[in-house]
Amino acid sequence: MIFYIARRLLLAIPVLFGISLVAFALVRLVPGDTATVMLGMQYTEARGEQIRAEMGLDQPVPVQYAIWLSRALSGDLGQSGFTGQPVTRALRERLPVTLQLASSAVLFALVMALPLGMMAAVNRGRWPDHLAMTVGVAGLSVPNFWLGILLILLFARTLGWAPSGGFIHLFEDPVGNLRTMILPAFALGLAVAAVLIRTMRASMLDVLGQEYLRMARAKGCGPLRLYGVHAFRNALVPVLTVLGIQVGYLLGGSVVIESVFGLPGIGLLALEAIRNRDYVLLQGVIVFVGTAFLLINLTVDLLYAWVNPQIRYG
Repeated sequence: MIFYIARRLLLAIPVLFGISLVAFALVRLVPGDTATVMLGMQYTEARGEQIRAEMGLDQPVPVQYAIWLSRALSGDLGQSGFTGQPVTRALRERLPVTLQLASSAVLFALVMALPLGMMAAVNRGRWPDHLAMTVGVAGLSVPNFWLGILLILLFARTLGWAPSGGFIHLFEDPVGNLRTMILPAFALGLAVAAVLIRTMRASMLDVLGQEYLRMARAKGCGPLRLYGVHAFRNALVPVLTVLGIQVGYLLGGSVVIESVFGLPGIGLLALEAIRNRDYVLLQGVIVFVGTAFLLINLTVDLLYAWVNPQIRYG
């Protein structure tokens, strides 16, 4: 197991290098630059060249990348060209919001998907199966930004049950924090729940056809233990695979939801970096999300051994 973890971590190094290289190249293809945005209507060629020189943007792109990469390897992702704030500090300040949003969305997806998927498999072809599949199709069909707007119109504007946006820290007001997070978590997690419902149903159907379950049923094993313990645990392995991928996508999908609900997370930070042509900040966000994606997938792989002891890593 230790060898497997070490190997995965070593394989992540070239992946992160590729992510940083592609991000560095792509953000410079966007028209305009930080100096143009900072000066606005007061832009002059002389002043623009001065700011570019101060920020190192007058250097050749390979030189800029080499300088940024050498600093990043030491933990310094640079400073925001627009605000002057260190990128690591900006990420640290915005991370709790995105983590709570993503974890809330995952929790909602699991609570909704696992019982629905299991119920659909056990009652294949009957109304619980049709209900679960309808929820799955609806969740995949509705764009999360449109769903978020509808939730704001219904529950915030019309019914007044939740705020339409903003964020309250958990330790300041737990109830207020829950009210600000419930709508965005639902909007972000519904598509994940839809994918997990279909995955759980397919995995559960496969497990239910195994010989050991038929043997357990013949020996008089009760439905709760048969489905809730033996079948459920083995059906979780492919669900974890999909969940790991979906959690990584949640970090990227949070850009839209955080914008709709005005949540000051990493997604909104990335959007601000794009709007301000803040190369250094945007690169830091992309590398952070890429690193988080890799670590999430590694964690999911390690969970396999806990869920299914038959899995062994060399």
